[in-house]
Amino acid sequence: MNKTIKFIIFFIAIFAISFFIPNFAKAATPVTDESSLLSAISSVGDGETITLQNNITVTAPIVIQKQVTIDGNGYTITGSSDWTSTSGNQTMFTAQFSAGKLTLKNINLQNGPKYGVQSYDGATVILNNVSITGFKYGGVLANGGNVEVIDLHLGYNGTGANNGIEIAKGAAATNNPTLTMNGTLTSDSTENVVRVAENDSLTEFTINNTPDTTNKIVLTDDKVVLTDQYNNVIAETSVPDKVTGNADEKKVIVTVMVNEEEIKFTANEGTMITADLVKSHIVLEDNEQIDGFYTSADYTTEFNFNDPLNADTTIYAKISTVEATVPEAEPETEEKDETPKTGVENYLGLAVLVIIFSSTVMISMKKKNIKG
Repeated sequence: MNKTIKFIIFFIAIFAISFFIPNFAKAATPVTDESSLLSAISSVGDGETITLQNNITVTAPIVIQKQVTIDGNGYTITGSSDWTSTSGNQTMFTAQFSAGKLTLKNINLQNGPKYGVQSYDGATVILNNVSITGFKYGGVLANGGNVEVIDLHLGYNGTGANNGIEIAKGAAATNNPTLTMNGTLTSDSTENVVRVAENDSLTEFTINNTPDTTNKIVLTDDKVVLTDQYNNVIAETSVPDKVTGNADEKKVIVTVMVNEEEIKFTANEGTMITADLVKSHIVLEDNEQIDGFYTSADYTTEFNFNDPLNADTTIYAKISTVEATVPEAEPETEEKDETPKTGVENYLGLAVLVIIFSSTVMISMKKKNIKG
């Protein structure tokens, strides 16, 4: 083998090693307990994935300042009752500062003394197929950071009152919080599914919705609202007076009163709605009909659908009961026997006539003989 061939083989080997080693480094790192989880977080590089191979109990907060994905593989991370605080932080997972980007997927978080996960001061947290329940302060904290919801289920989190996703800003944080809906958000409670904190540091926050998101988080003048794909209101909470919410579109809440029932949906502020849109949100009984829409419960002034909505609005639907129409029964008619007669039946009738005729003749002849 000459030197040229040896050089080519050597060059190919070096290239292969340089190509494959980084890819091996990015392979998923399996973990089975708290120690191996912490070790994996410490050792993985930016953009790498850690994969759980077991349920895990953790005893202290976990802080992340790199880009990392934790794939729970369907397993659960539980906060221990024997919990150790770290510099006052008692949240299970914290992505911290602009370098921190934590993606949690296919994972369940449960039980802890404060929050399940937080994004702090410019960090990003992405939640994809995540369930969070049993945390005493709340499920998710956007603490001057960015939270993106792709698929999140919230159990009950909070003490005394539910607290699903909290939008806040700590005294030391320099960034304003952002919450982005990019999929599905469900909750076991409709109380405080999304809540804006009231403190001296938070003055501004931003809400985003991707074009294809199923659930939306929207803003009205004084509320943050969770809706379904049809803009029906699922939950709403008040925004503190001194806090400004930013969104692409401001919404208004339309409340439709149907008898004693309230139906709520959102519409774009400054736009007009139609009667057909309102009707699409109402489910009637079979014997009910809508007689009109009004501005008050006494049904004296009809609602004007030509006016744009600039504030939350209540519409009263007048419902009446329709008497079911019973169709008149048709008079009964005697049915004509249209069954065709068979040959046997015809012969039988003829035989009967012959017998009757013969009997009559015989009786007549006997009478003549007696007289004679």
